[in-house]
Amino acid sequence: MGRGRAKAKQTKVARDLKYRTPDTDFNNLQRELHGESGEPIPQQYVDMEREDPAAS
Repeated sequence: MGRGRAKAKQTKVARDLKYRTPDTDFNNLQRELHGESGEPIPQQYVDMEREDPAAS
């Protein structure tokens, strides 16, 4: 017993996620995916980009 309230909350959240239209900034997303954020890449990750795991 007592599951009714929890189930109602889960249903409400699921319905909100399914039908809500998010305010997505697609221009910002595109800049982020293309690496144009203006922030420098930390050196440890730059080194990782240079290594080619398929070559080993």
